[in-house]
Amino acid sequence: MVRLQEQRLTDPLPPAGDPGIEQWRIRCRARLGELLGPFPGAVALELETTETVDCDGYTRHTIVFDTEKTMSVPAYLLVPDGRVAPGPAVLAAHGHGPGKSLVCGLVETEAPNGDYAVQLVRRGYVVLAPDLRCFGDRADWTPADHYICDTNLVHAVMAGENPLAQNLWDLARCLDVLEAHPLVDPRRIGMVGLSYGGTVTLFLAACDERVAACVVSGYFSSWAEAHKMPWNMCGSQVLPGMLGRLEHVELGALVAPRPMLIESGNADDLFPATVAAAGCERLRSVYESLGVGADRIEHDIFDGGHQWYGTTAYPFLDRWLGDSVGSDS
Repeated sequence: MVRLQEQRLTDPLPPAGDPGIEQWRIRCRARLGELLGPFPGAVALELETTETVDCDGYTRHTIVFDTEKTMSVPAYLLVPDGRVAPGPAVLAAHGHGPGKSLVCGLVETEAPNGDYAVQLVRRGYVVLAPDLRCFGDRADWTPADHYICDTNLVHAVMAGENPLAQNLWDLARCLDVLEAHPLVDPRRIGMVGLSYGGTVTLFLAACDERVAACVVSGYFSSWAEAHKMPWNMCGSQVLPGMLGRLEHVELGALVAPRPMLIESGNADDLFPATVAAAGCERLRSVYESLGVGADRIEHDIFDGGHQWYGTTAYPFLDRWLGDSVGSDS
């Protein structure tokens, strides 16, 4: 732990006003690509719908599509009633737990507002909620004394793979699914996620500019702080050699100038709100240096713990993905 605490970035985000910000972003993007490693070759999605259920105000389609020759992704596609023309959509990533069933309101949780995919479709968004690897319908049996994320990392390392990179590949293919949907405007696709969902939201938005706006909930702070909480890091959240080469704020600087909202509970010991606030202040200068308003980066600190909040998130998404998004970008 002492070694982790003493770790320093070799090429940190430049200070406010530094004229070298664009060159730094080029270096940082290349560094992120190196850490993630090569992605597999694209395959045809071969999307299938296996079930359709009429719900209160929307339709829930159970779908499955291919992301690799030997890998398929199960997901729920939620479509609001009355949608007849292309409009905004959101990719909803779940955190640790039962997977897509939680964000789609099919299972209960102690934390409030966990069904954010349902809350989004009821606001008029087409929503895609996939199961990430090791979760939901993609969870293999694991002995009680093994943590599935860590066991999966061991198996992946032996094969020269990384679970975080694998999930990001699957999620990028989720964007392909949304782009191809006749009721989705490809310019207005957002992404949201809590906890591990926040991890992949931050990473994918940094990697893929098709994410037009994002909400990172219960994650953004720093690895330097997160590692201080025992058991806070898992095999699905790490990249080999990432310490000293990349931090949360650096990923945020790659999301800019696209809009990003960060949610932090003031009682969330896993990802401290004070650290997130300092990171957001640094990001505001990045947005300003790129010639856009600092209002594109927002930080909502709420009274609560490790949970999805949503009070600011939904108006934020409405603002940046709504009908005026094309003229306000």
